[in-house]
Amino acid sequence: MQILAPSTVSVAELHNAVTRKGYGMLNAASVAEWAGCSLEELQALSPSWDHMPPDNYLKDGGRYRRRLHSSFVFENDALHPVPHRAHWQSLDYNALHGGMERWFEPMHEATVNTSAWTQLLTAFAHTASQVRGTPNTKWCIEAHQFRIDTTDGIGRPTPEGAHRDGVDFVAVFMVNRTHIKGGETRVFEANGPQGERFTLSEPWSLMLLDDTRVIHESTPIQPLAEGGHRDTLVLTCRADKFQDAEPSV
Repeated sequence: MQILAPSTVSVAELHNAVTRKGYGMLNAASVAEWAGCSLEELQALSPSWDHMPPDNYLKDGGRYRRRLHSSFVFENDALHPVPHRAHWQSLDYNALHGGMERWFEPMHEATVNTSAWTQLLTAFAHTASQVRGTPNTKWCIEAHQFRIDTTDGIGRPTPEGAHRDGVDFVAVFMVNRTHIKGGETRVFEANGPQGERFTLSEPWSLMLLDDTRVIHESTPIQPLAEGGHRDTLVLTCRADKFQDAEPSV
């Protein structure tokens, strides 16, 4: 089946791409270069997407999403985990699931304690600071492991539709795409006519978005064979504080 591949850039070009049009894509080899680790180290994280608990907060009645969630702070050029916390978004950014605290299970220590994990989030924070031109920013990072499956015939990667996340930057890593069709990614200017569509398919390739400038969505997936699913890692970062129902320090 023919799919439209994203137009990737080199690591050296990523900052300029995000600055110029609000997003940029890296292939898997470039992601490893960007993070300063081997592609094998990133691929060693992939089995942690198996056997995740279901997302029990889906308001559309679906059973197609499994999820883990953890939070971190990057400050003074160091990454630190923070005590487990709820994921919260305002209704302004998520009309379907906003306005409520969602307590997902935390990511496994075996994942977040690897050097590849630290290097990946460090690269994300460094690029965010580079694009913003603010080298000493405290970045509050949320990490989401997603599996969208097709057990019920269809899975929705973005049930809330085209959206922004209410953060500064969003990084979407394609971890695995198995026996499915659909799942096309669409990125649009938040305040303009320009847009692009493509399908993320290479394991550990990356789409990096400036969430203040673009909106994004992914179309539903359907199975091509039993067990069809789509695994992604989504990182978000927000300057100074997390999104919370109550102000955070």
